[in-house]
Amino acid sequence: MSSENLVKMANQIAHYFDSEPNRALAVQGVRQHIQNFWTPAMRRQLTQWITDHGHDGLDAKVVEALG
Repeated sequence: MSSENLVKMANQIAHYFDSEPNRALAVQGVRQHIQNFWTPAMRRQLTQWITDHGHDGLDAKVVEALG
């Protein structure tokens, strides 16, 4: 899977939690989803993308969840 596709998917997960008024719960939801449903290879690839490109293009909740 391309890194750009992973970024898009991560952002979609974050946007799902946009309606959660408690930011900490929203970030936890993003973190939990990525942990539960993404393979370790997908998580490593997204982490590598962040290393190479920074946080540009990623929802802040994703950045915080991966922090």
